[in-house]
Amino acid sequence: MKRLHHVRRHGFTLIELLVVMAILAILASILFPVFARVKAKAKQSACLSNMRQIGASMALYMMDADEQLPDRRDLKSSLPGGYKPWSSWPTSDPRCGWAAIALGPYIRSKEIFKCPEVQNAALGKVVQVRQLTTTDADAIETDYWMWRFDRPDDPVPLDDLWGKTEDQAVNDLHLAHNPQAGDPQGVSEVEIAVDPYFPNSIPSVSASLKGKSVHFGGRNRLFLDWHVKFLKDRRTY
Repeated sequence: MKRLHHVRRHGFTLIELLVVMAILAILASILFPVFARVKAKAKQSACLSNMRQIGASMALYMMDADEQLPDRRDLKSSLPGGYKPWSSWPTSDPRCGWAAIALGPYIRSKEIFKCPEVQNAALGKVVQVRQLTTTDADAIETDYWMWRFDRPDDPVPLDDLWGKTEDQAVNDLHLAHNPQAGDPQGVSEVEIAVDPYFPNSIPSVSASLKGKSVHFGGRNRLFLDWHVKFLKDRRTY
């Protein structure tokens, strides 16, 4: 008569399970921030691509406009919400809804005026950031800033670039002595577009926005020679 052999199966002990859970928790604490930064870096790169396309569209526009930058000061006041519908910082209205309209014939997709990092963030709903081109449901939405196209004044201020050639833009910025605009030595130093940011060093920035920026630690920028670059800024978190 054959004897039956029973194989005894061992399960995990409570201590073993706790050790495994602790290891998984440690790995998660290490990897999750890494994944988050990789994801944020990908969105920052997508944002840079948007700015390159805006620059290419602006260059095409200027080729058809006797090498002059657009002058759509009329849109600064007529777009939904009007000019500067806020009382805090910024002291002017750098939103770029006007550019989405002026460059419309030269852009492939209206999505290039929206930073992918902004769209699902609280910053994307702030009145100083988000601008619609019309009140229609399918209106183009923009969330980039263009500081040198931020006022509807007549005549055009020295530190605004409405309707100017590249040489005139550089020369006028020299004469303006605006510390925010800088003293550019050429078109490669003239900023055209930038991600929204709210420096923690400016008292008039509201507490809910102080130090906030679209991308971690700085912002993407487009220049008048159409190159793009990320700028680190310690005034943002």
